[in-house]
Amino acid sequence: MSKKKVELLAPAGNWEKLDIALRYGADAVYLSGQAFGLRAAAGNFSREELVAAAKLVHELGKKMYVTVNIFAHNDDLKTLPEYLMQLESYGVDAIIVSDPGVIWLAKKYAPKLTIHLSTQANTTNWASCKFWKSVGINRVVLSRELSFNEINTIIEQNKEMEFEAFVHGAMCMSYSGRCMLSSFLTGRSANRGECTHPCRWKYYLIEEKRPGEYMPVLEDERGTYIFNSKDLCMLEHIPELVNSGLTSFKIEGRMKSIHYVATVVKAYRQAIDAYYANPDQYAFRQQWLEEVKKVSDREYTTGFYFHRPTAEDHNYEQSKLERTYDFVGLVLNYDPSSQMALVEQRNKFSINDVIEVFGPHTDPVSFKVTDMYDETGEPIESAPHPLQKVTIRTELPLEPYAMLRRKL
Repeated sequence: MSKKKVELLAPAGNWEKLDIALRYGADAVYLSGQAFGLRAAAGNFSREELVAAAKLVHELGKKMYVTVNIFAHNDDLKTLPEYLMQLESYGVDAIIVSDPGVIWLAKKYAPKLTIHLSTQANTTNWASCKFWKSVGINRVVLSRELSFNEINTIIEQNKEMEFEAFVHGAMCMSYSGRCMLSSFLTGRSANRGECTHPCRWKYYLIEEKRPGEYMPVLEDERGTYIFNSKDLCMLEHIPELVNSGLTSFKIEGRMKSIHYVATVVKAYRQAIDAYYANPDQYAFRQQWLEEVKKVSDREYTTGFYFHRPTAEDHNYEQSKLERTYDFVGLVLNYDPSSQMALVEQRNKFSINDVIEVFGPHTDPVSFKVTDMYDETGEPIESAPHPLQKVTIRTELPLEPYAMLRRKL
């Protein structure tokens, strides 16, 4: 078991997700500026927001890592040195890099920056880690294609380094995310932050002599999803993860909702804390798994940790499963004297709906919506408009930033 408590690292695609990740228990967040990151559509942070984010994170005693993990072209290098120097001045805790040229520029222009090697660099052996250490890398985000046995060997051979691994989220069907499908099919490159996820699309087989005849690869009239991996979930294996010697457990999902961030971060936070509190008597709580299932459209897999993925780790039937819950609102405030909660709507909900609520410090509990009022105090039957602020009555003392969801 690691002497130092493992870090829980959460995605922060924008300011709201950053705030939620911190409130729900993340030890650190990873995010991107508006350039040089691999999630171009994630919202991301302006330079002013990066400064404010670093200040907030550090006031809470937590850490912030900024992705600079594009595979840079020559034109990208023109403004990169200035950006790296700015990140250094902001006091970010590390940058996440995949390109050797970017590493070289960082060492030259921003030598005080701590550098983490991105999973995009597909580090799969202990010798590679020794090389990266020799050029100034402090932490390696290991390739997702590694087993526990391989991870153990890498860490044993590189005790002076930190190691991070993904424990939850979407799995790219391509080796370490190096996919060209999006670039070829849509002109949007996955390696430049613009992936359109064509691995989730339907595919058919066409025989050369029979143009126009679309045959399913499997016996399914809808086609097949031959690249469609299940999502990674290692929540049931916290003891194995901790005892592997990993420094940081990384959650994927800068493009996901705040409901996803809150739910997944809280479940892993509770499981990690329970294990460290009493390793010998630790028992997994099924409730944690049920929680994370409420935010995923896909089934779960343990990826490569225990064995090489088989057909069981892919979903060949469809790209999505039926979602069981809708995220309907975020609690902004609660007045215990009037028992009224101010809620910002995220999906439509109505009078007589049964709503489940959970917060940073409260477990899920349900209540029925009996009264609802708009911002002028007029009674309404439903909240149909995105981001509409409504007031609802409930005896439950709802904490700020609690999530409301409705079972479908």
